[in-house]
Amino acid sequence: MNSTAPANELVLYRNGSVYSSADPFATAMLVDGGTVAWVGSEQAATSIQDSKMRVVDLQGALAAPGFVDSHVHLTETGLAESSLDLSGVRSLAELLSTVAAAAGESSGLLLGHGWDESGWPEARIPTAAELDAASGNRRVYLARADVHCAVVSGTLAAELGLSGMDGWDNGFVIRGAHEAARTASRNLSLQERARFQRAALDLAASRGIVAVAEMAAPHIAPPEDLRQLLGLEGTLGSVPGPQVLPYWGQLATTEQDLADLREAFGGKLLGLAGDLNIDGSFGARTAAVRLPYADAPETSGSLYLGEEEAARHLELATRAGLQAGFHVIGDAGLDTVLAALRRAAEAVGEQKLRAAHHRLEHVELTDDGAIAELVRFGVTASMQPSFDAAWGGGSGMYSQRLGSRSSSMNRFASLLSAGVPVVFGSDAPVTALDPWRTVQAAVSHSNPQERISARAAFIAHTRAGWRAAGTGNPMLGQLAPGTPASFAVWEADELMVQTPDSSVASWSTDPRAGTPLLPALDTGSLPRCLQTVHLGTELYRAPDFN
Repeated sequence: MNSTAPANELVLYRNGSVYSSADPFATAMLVDGGTVAWVGSEQAATSIQDSKMRVVDLQGALAAPGFVDSHVHLTETGLAESSLDLSGVRSLAELLSTVAAAAGESSGLLLGHGWDESGWPEARIPTAAELDAASGNRRVYLARADVHCAVVSGTLAAELGLSGMDGWDNGFVIRGAHEAARTASRNLSLQERARFQRAALDLAASRGIVAVAEMAAPHIAPPEDLRQLLGLEGTLGSVPGPQVLPYWGQLATTEQDLADLREAFGGKLLGLAGDLNIDGSFGARTAAVRLPYADAPETSGSLYLGEEEAARHLELATRAGLQAGFHVIGDAGLDTVLAALRRAAEAVGEQKLRAAHHRLEHVELTDDGAIAELVRFGVTASMQPSFDAAWGGGSGMYSQRLGSRSSSMNRFASLLSAGVPVVFGSDAPVTALDPWRTVQAAVSHSNPQERISARAAFIAHTRAGWRAAGTGNPMLGQLAPGTPASFAVWEADELMVQTPDSSVASWSTDPRAGTPLLPALDTGSLPRCLQTVHLGTELYRAPDFN
């Protein structure tokens, strides 16, 4: 149940563990309204406790900085939660039977989400005619897990004229055909959008997430969708939720373009960045790659923006003191971005370009030379470890699409060790709003050389997320005296220190490490969120939390 704590309430959390660099052995924390007033030992907590404080017995639970999900789509996440879940479908036959069963239970447009054919025995996806037969000629739109493509029924295709559009292939849609189908399937009122957004925010809060970077873009939803999240129109109600860090992925070609976009969102945009697509996705084979796809040698993907356009966008944003950035997945797509960064640096100066702290989303396929240029230009890499958990490894979708090149995917360790700021998110609904699973995926990367420590992954999903968004408060994402009271309380099996070195014991309870403890992620069950608090306001409380 959500509630708002009094602004001046003193709350003493004790008898647990507090993740604090100020005191790695802290077991208690005093919160004064929206600020952490003190962290320390149990003995010290006894000495400062008085009748003015509300005391919360953690019973061994962990209080830690709240997570920042650095790449989400809230309306899409809420919509996916209410759509036909196809993530567990393991064959073409099962997908068609699932569609048939759902078609018999409802009417209107049938929406589904999450299928991934890379492991299906049939090694193909359904045709428009097969979806017509399964659904009884219903309008059907089923988004693939990466949401950059879909399969649609012949009925929907005929209604929208998809067969004459770029990207149509007998029911499978990418590029223009997919955008048209997706737009039609998202014909929602502001009230409906508010319902989906509220559901996604509540879900995020229940997972210990205190802030989400909403990566809005005109090809995903109309401006009204983001304006509503920012409180500029419509209403989400008065219930508090995670803070929205707003980005809008639309190309600016003139200073007036940029000024108009900023004004359209009430000056609240953090950047013209996010899903401003340079290329597509590996699932759809539209990520732009230097060499043809291993399982489709006739294509090397698609480039949606060129070097000159991207450079102009970077230049305009830099001059305006605004973050810019792009969705980029393939190595050829990254080549285009790096060329654009070099051109923009010539126009505005390398120092000013670096100071703008531009960001790239996904950055999945990189080499050492590209990483060095990301360092040179001060670019942040916003990445999704759960992509590797879902599609990495020797028989995964990445390997199918790229062959041996898949070993250069999602290079967390290489990027961090070179000095590239890395932040983590889910790209929900592509993967779940599940931050501890994200940390676990980074720790257990399919390529052992790219694994990072749980502490590095945790920082990338908390403090680094705030810094990448440039929200102005460098103390966010930490628990120490004077920092914002923005945290989550977790029930965990064990608390340990973890190292990324697979040649030694991965987990240790040795207190001499002097490092704050984190939940062990190899126990079979991930931590459960008991409470989420942001700036002193409670966003979520588990029913059994005192």
